[in-house]
Amino acid sequence: MALILSIETSTTVCSVALTRGKDVIATQKLFLEKSHSNLLTVIIQDLIKACGFGLIDFNAIAISEGPGSYTGLRIGVSTAKGLAYSLEKPLIAVSTLKAMAHEVSQYYTEDCLLVPMLDARRMEVYTATFGVDLESIDEVRALILDEESFRETLASKKVLFHGDGAAKFKPLVQAIDNAKFIENVSPSAWAIGQLAFEKYQKEQFEDVAYFEPFYLKEFKATTPKALL
Repeated sequence: MALILSIETSTTVCSVALTRGKDVIATQKLFLEKSHSNLLTVIIQDLIKACGFGLIDFNAIAISEGPGSYTGLRIGVSTAKGLAYSLEKPLIAVSTLKAMAHEVSQYYTEDCLLVPMLDARRMEVYTATFGVDLESIDEVRALILDEESFRETLASKKVLFHGDGAAKFKPLVQAIDNAKFIENVSPSAWAIGQLAFEKYQKEQFEDVAYFEPFYLKEFKATTPKALL
């Protein structure tokens, strides 16, 4: 059974996991600002050592491809690509939003839709819609939330909103019975690993040299106010 090292850095949360097939061997998640650049490689080394493995033991490296934070994705993907290249292991990319929906689907099996939301500042989120079987209903997109968002869907279907972007949507639809909110769901490397195993079996690998994160929106640099 494939042993996969998974990395998730699409938000301020930093997560690493070791999975064998669909079994989670070990996982660690840090809710610390800027932990990606300072602690990612340390977490990887410590987790692998604690489980008695060496880097050479892994069959593949999996990475959360986005959307999400430009800086977080860049650090995570650079680390994953470096490991895959140096170890000559395949690189597997998994949608951040699909992995979040997968996590929720492990606990909610009722007939409903799963809508992960990542905060994209102000009233905008990165989101997508999935069935409980993770079938894609609406593609990944950037969406500015208002009272009409998901109104037609909520009229006929129960929807489970989750992720750090869902909190700002809740006040707009909390009076609608079909709108349900799952708290404390953040991108997790173990979910990336489980979905990566499915891609591993189908040999759906990325080109290590050319793979880039799915930023969804172009990065725009800003000038610090002190320099204006």
